Amino acid sequence: MSVLIIGLVIFLGVHSVSIFAESWRDRTLKKLGEGPYKGLYSLVSLLGLVLVIWGYGLARQEPVALYTPPIWTRHLAMVLLLPVFPLLFATYLPGRIQHTVKHPMLVAVKLWAVAHLLANGMLADVLLFGAFLAWAVIDRISLKRRVPRAMPELPYRPRNDWVAIGAGLVVYLLFVVWLHRVLIGVSPIGG
Repeated sequence: MSVLIIGLVIFLGVHSVSIFAESWRDRTLKKLGEGPYKGLYSLVSLLGLVLVIWGYGLARQEPVALYTPPIWTRHLAMVLLLPVFPLLFATYLPGRIQHTVKHPMLVAVKLWAVAHLLANGMLADVLLFGAFLAWAVIDRISLKRRVPRAMPELPYRPRNDWVAIGAGLVVYLLFVVWLHRVLIGVSPIGG
């Protein structure tokens, strides 16, 4: 469990710098330069992600049950997960979805986390998905008081919504039918 916790602290910690230490982030970015800062940020994020994945795998080998979700919550989770990939695509494809939702990636993370908390009751699940849910809520609250940064993005186009929805649903289906089993070792639809 300790590897999972260390991974979460590193991964979510580096993703929380703007939440808790934005002025430090800005000074460090200016001091190092954009390329080196983003490179270092990416390396630390990758280290944290690897530790999260490895730690979660280790923790699943010695499961500790906190609660047993009813079967119907798995069906609800599948429904909650349906918009996750379209929202992720909409994060990078400006259109009405991005404009309406404001922060589609954070909404996607919240839906992903809640769906998995509904369907899984092991300690490792609660740590992993609960940490991501808490981070997404805190980040969204902090965005209300932070000055928005200019981000390079594609031009706003109404067709971007259709691309986000179409590509997102294709990836969702791939995850449900095949990728979740291959990557996580568990099929969300059984079998």
